[in-house]
Amino acid sequence: LQPEPGSPVIIAISAKLVFTEQNMSPGPAFSFVRSALKAVNAKLRAHYPESQELFKVILIDDNRSDELNNAIREHNLENLTEIMSGEDLINNLKENNTHLYLSESEEMVTEALNNKIAAAVMKTPGEMAEVSESELRIAFDGDAVLFSNESERVYASEGLEAFYRNEREKVNDPMKEGPFKGFLQVLVKLQRKLHDKKLLDKKCPIRTYLVTSRGGGSPGFRALNTLRYWGLEIDEALFLAGAPKGPMLEKIRPHIFFDDQMFHVEGAAEMGTVACHVPYGIAQRVPKKGIKDKEISSAPK
Repeated sequence: LQPEPGSPVIIAISAKLVFTEQNMSPGPAFSFVRSALKAVNAKLRAHYPESQELFKVILIDDNRSDELNNAIREHNLENLTEIMSGEDLINNLKENNTHLYLSESEEMVTEALNNKIAAAVMKTPGEMAEVSESELRIAFDGDAVLFSNESERVYASEGLEAFYRNEREKVNDPMKEGPFKGFLQVLVKLQRKLHDKKLLDKKCPIRTYLVTSRGGGSPGFRALNTLRYWGLEIDEALFLAGAPKGPMLEKIRPHIFFDDQMFHVEGAAEMGTVACHVPYGIAQRVPKKGIKDKEISSAPK
C-alpha cells in the first residue's frame, strides 16, 4: 500500500552556513545538508516514491547571487534546496511550518524560539571532523533542548541536593517539552518509516543521540521516562554526570549537536564537532556571583 503523500520536513538555514561568502567553499552546515539529508532523502524516495515526506532545505539569502546558484548546481542540491529572502523571516518560517532554523544570528534565533520554532546558532569549528556521508547523526542535549528547563530551575534556586531530591520524587513524572521535542518527533517518524518490516535495509540512515550531563539513577531515568511517555525513541542515551561532552561527541561524530550552554558548545567545537547553541532557558542568565559557568553547566544537564 502506498503511504499518504505527507509533508516535507522543512529545515531553514542561513546560506552563509552552507557556503562561505568568500569563495562559496563548504561551510559548517555543508555536510549536514549534502551528505546526510540528501542520503536520507534517497532512501525515502527508494522506498516511498510517491511520498513528499522528505527533507527540504530552505537557504536564507537576500542576494540570490549567481555564485550561490552555481554552488547549488555544482553540488547537485537543486532537488533538495530552494532560496528564500530574509525579509519578514519569522512569519515566513511559521507559514512554511519550519521544523528547524539554523543561523549565525543569535537575535534571529531567539526570535524564532520565542515563536515556537526549534532554532539554534551554529558555530564553526576550527577544523571540522569527518562525518558519515550515508548516515545522518544528530545529537541533542536534554534539559532546555529536548526537555523544559524545569529541573534546571530547581538547581539554580535551591542547589544540587534539591535537584537530586526533585528528580527522585518525580522520576515517573514526565518533564514538559523543550524547544527541540518537535524536531526529534519528525526524525523518529522518518525512522519508523525506514524501519518498516517490509524494508530490506537493516540499517536506518538516521541515528539520534541524547548527550546529557545528567548522571545515572533518578536524573537519567526521568529523562528516559519522559521520552517513553512521549512515545519517542532515542538510539543512544549517554549520561555523562557532568563530564565534558566534547570527547564523547568526537567518538560519535554527529553532523550536528544542540546544547543550550556555551560551555558545552565550545567544548564540542574544539573537538571538531559542528555544535549549535540554543539560547533558551535559565542557562542564558548571568550566573550568580561566586558561581562559575562550568559549575552551572555540570549539574542537571
